[in-house]
Amino acid sequence: MARDRSPAGLVGAAPGRPPFEITFDGRPITALPGQSVAAALWSADVVAWRTTRRDGRPRGAFCGIGHCYDCLATINGRPNRRACLVPAGPGDTITTQEGHGHAGLAV
Repeated sequence: MARDRSPAGLVGAAPGRPPFEITFDGRPITALPGQSVAAALWSADVVAWRTTRRDGRPRGAFCGIGHCYDCLATINGRPNRRACLVPAGPGDTITTQEGHGHAGLAV
């Protein structure tokens, strides 16, 4: 039955498991098991990790459910990942995504 599900179960959270480290633009960030990349960045007071392609304005999470694409980030070398949907993993490397995220990809 759907009512038997818990929020922790829905997001794959693992309470009681030890935190781990990810990096954002070379800065170490502590993340918790089950957190999305966006949640881990927010908890470290990082609110922007992308710039718009036209004006270079900062962007971060807006809707938090993968609808708006404001939270795009380069995660482990892959651009255009929605940080609000990608679970953080030990050793993940997140870098600020500038513009459309295709720099250096010959697109």
